[in-house]
Amino acid sequence: MRWELRGGNYIETTAAAYAGELGTEREQFDAVVMNPPYRKVNGSAPERRAVERMGLPITNLYTAFLALAATQLEPGGVLAAITPRSFANGRYSAPFRHFFFDRVGIERLHLFESRAHVFADADVLQENVIFSARRGAKPRRVMLSFSQGAEDVPRMREVPAEEIIRPDDSERFLRIPGEAQDTQVAEAMTALPASLEDLGIAVSTGKVVEFRAREHLRMTPEPGAAPLVRPNHLDGAGVRWPAVEGNRKPNALAIDPTSEKLLLPNAIFVLVKRLTAKEEARRVRAAVSDPSSVPGQWIAFENHLNVFHRDNRGLPDDLARGLAAYLNSSFVDRYVRQFNGHTQVNATDLRHLRYPDAERLHDLGVVVQRDKPTTQEEIDGIVDPVLSDPAAVALRVAA
Repeated sequence: MRWELRGGNYIETTAAAYAGELGTEREQFDAVVMNPPYRKVNGSAPERRAVERMGLPITNLYTAFLALAATQLEPGGVLAAITPRSFANGRYSAPFRHFFFDRVGIERLHLFESRAHVFADADVLQENVIFSARRGAKPRRVMLSFSQGAEDVPRMREVPAEEIIRPDDSERFLRIPGEAQDTQVAEAMTALPASLEDLGIAVSTGKVVEFRAREHLRMTPEPGAAPLVRPNHLDGAGVRWPAVEGNRKPNALAIDPTSEKLLLPNAIFVLVKRLTAKEEARRVRAAVSDPSSVPGQWIAFENHLNVFHRDNRGLPDDLARGLAAYLNSSFVDRYVRQFNGHTQVNATDLRHLRYPDAERLHDLGVVVQRDKPTTQEEIDGIVDPVLSDPAAVALRVAA
């Protein structure tokens, strides 16, 4: 076997060759094996600028390594890599997914289901995957395997390739359905009738980034300040504001001409925590904020919350209650876990979901207001019939 050890910056050198900047032919390989470095890169990093000259914006070194390796494969060549799973979803990795999956098709994928067993010494917060992908391949089926750590005997599952990357998915999310029930959940999600756009609902991250608004933050409510709702204010399916005694986080935002852009008219909003972990009982944690629990003319939401709204105004009460119940269901939780392997549930992920239509969400809200479910079993008992028989919830409303 011949081998050659080189020193240098792989990203800058390979990106320059790809762009024809070195005046030499690009090197091509029939196999690439890599464990690329996992590190975020800022906008001024030379590696980021090098890859952007190829027309590919990146935010992490490992996606740059994967993208460049894909360009170096001969037709039919194979790339095998171990990486975090964070490229599988989200807005920031979308350009990479399009670039990568335009060139290679995944044939085999292994998921490490525990964040504590692999890469623990590197403080990687995401789940980790090993995959093999072939240049120019369009596989009909993909072999999946799963284990807690590297030493475990994996369980295996073969699925149609369209379950991994749906042909109709413009975001090209990478899904990893671990069991047959995951496939059924994905099919049921796809069959739901509405997108957020169909419902006339938008979802955005909260406008208040605390380190940028530090001069306006107030620990306690005071005249001339609006309530500031943070993740620690979410309490079950509602909001408790101000926070309980002993809280050391801000509860209010001073109102002046420079902070007005951070405010919304106080009304009924659905909130979802952005930061959750796979070890939590539910990845999507939704709550309803309404003026009865958070009083005042104006309200502000911190950046670690996703906010469902209509043109920066509130939602109808029953619709909001039904939407929150749907988001808190085991059905949504199981679906989100198929593509989300890191610690954030972002607005892009929530836009990616399908939803019951407005009438069904309204009916769900009526039942929620009446029955006041508190346990997961009670929430699922209200939501699940909507998924299997949309008329069922209407019967419960009439009961």
